[in-house]
Amino acid sequence: MQFASPGGHVRSWYAATANRDLRFPSLDGDLRCHVLVVGGGYTGLSTAIELRERGLDVVLVEAQRVGWGASGRNGGQAVTGFNKDISTIAGWVGRDDARKLWDMSEEAKTLLRQRVEQYGIDCDLRWGYVLGALKRRQMEELEAHVAEWDGLGYHQGRMLSRADIRALVDAPGYVGGLLDSGSGQLHPLNYALGLADAARALGVRIFEDTPVTRLDQASPAVATTPKGRITADFVALCGNAYLPALSADVDRTIRSRVMPVGTYIIATEPLGEALAQQTVPSGFAVADINFVLNYYRLGHDTRMLFGGGVSYSGYEPRRLAEAMRRTMARTLPRLAGKTVEFCWGGHVGITLNRTPHFGRLAPHIFFAQGFSGHGVLLTGMAGRVMAEAIRGQADRFDVFARIPHRPFPGGRLLRMPALVLAMAWYRLRDLL
Repeated sequence: MQFASPGGHVRSWYAATANRDLRFPSLDGDLRCHVLVVGGGYTGLSTAIELRERGLDVVLVEAQRVGWGASGRNGGQAVTGFNKDISTIAGWVGRDDARKLWDMSEEAKTLLRQRVEQYGIDCDLRWGYVLGALKRRQMEELEAHVAEWDGLGYHQGRMLSRADIRALVDAPGYVGGLLDSGSGQLHPLNYALGLADAARALGVRIFEDTPVTRLDQASPAVATTPKGRITADFVALCGNAYLPALSADVDRTIRSRVMPVGTYIIATEPLGEALAQQTVPSGFAVADINFVLNYYRLGHDTRMLFGGGVSYSGYEPRRLAEAMRRTMARTLPRLAGKTVEFCWGGHVGITLNRTPHFGRLAPHIFFAQGFSGHGVLLTGMAGRVMAEAIRGQADRFDVFARIPHRPFPGGRLLRMPALVLAMAWYRLRDLL
């Protein structure tokens, strides 16, 4: 199955239901700007918007189309917090900084709401999120989540009994779960396209089909593209899992600390209102809490969008759509006979410790990556704090930058086999 379509977005339900077809020219010639943003996903677009709102001249370049990568392909789930507990993060950065990181993750929700409202982004943003436990051990993990949230002053989480969760989603395998009223869902590609339209309206100069092939890190920096060069006082590198090897420093400092991981989604035929209501009566987004998890939600046209099928090997799983259809049927038996009409995937960026990786290559070159499954919300905050840092207020950016990150072991050649072995252990643990 060919996911990436040259010159366009991946063939997906998101692309089929996109509410606009934005096109931007490719760069042909040389430019000068205050800030160059590399990458046209959520992080890059959010950074560009924040910088323009602060009055800077911004150029954004995207190697493909805006929203082409994970921002236009992901599960569309906006999830509270980080991929690690705040208590774990406190062990790395201290309690005060961990609290600041939590507060910024909550600010990210407010920022998402504001962006959607301020710029009229039609992306079907809805709130409510169910985490399903498949065994008693997982219920204990969820209870620990709620206890930590309560201690942080976040009271939107509520434990669910087996009967409670069946009233929200008809997944017989769940022994209970957690309802998070502060997490939600959206149409990811429409959100990305809405951000791009907002950035363009603000005056950001956006160029598609314009890969950066080399970055000279002198001050000012110079980025080389196939048909031109861009000279910039500051650079924000926002390519995440798709960032190329622009320099030795980029390879050593950035790319070595993020792993592109394949994740996949299927969309069924329309279920119709009655069956959709019977399957997910709440209409909330849902996920289990296995390390190798499944996640799903209903589209606005009553299709089931079911995600998972993660690949850490760099290879697309065989008979992917059928394998995912079977997994969906085991999770949601009402859908056992339903046809899969779309199947797509792409890379997300994960770090070794599953928390975002922010930093600087030089005093004028910033980066943010590795959102590890929490990018729908945290990318917006990344754009805000990166813009603050470029304008000279780096306190909040530096809190993120203090999260310690190590390169994946094994270097470029051996790190993927090592991760595959580690994931095999986690899959076994999920089953036990």
